[in-house]
Amino acid sequence: MATLIDKPTRIEAAGSPPKQIDEFIGRINSTTKTVSIARMRSPAGWQEPGQTPEFDEYTVVLKGSLHVHLQQGDFDVQAGQAIIVHTGEWVQYSSPDPEGAEYIAVCLPAFSIETVHRDEATPSA
Repeated sequence: MATLIDKPTRIEAAGSPPKQIDEFIGRINSTTKTVSIARMRSPAGWQEPGQTPEFDEYTVVLKGSLHVHLQQGDFDVQAGQAIIVHTGEWVQYSSPDPEGAEYIAVCLPAFSIETVHRDEATPSA
């Protein structure tokens, strides 16, 4: 039987200044372990620690621009674009533009604090 998701759950975010994470589907809001789907709203100047997750992350930028720093190079993902970061790939996300960024993040399997493997000290971007 289908499951209606009435509303997302607001989740505390890593990084500074704080971004808003609204999880629609995932371990917290729907107890789904196979996938997580969340709307992210990051303010201008937001940056989170680098991470090497045990999941693929599919990101679709809806507004603004999301900076994606990888060991192989950097991407500025604009509204209307998407990026896939694969399992085991080190990545650091930020939104340096004045308007920040709004985007949808889909993680397979679902995001968890135990599988994101955040850096303790963030390398310079």
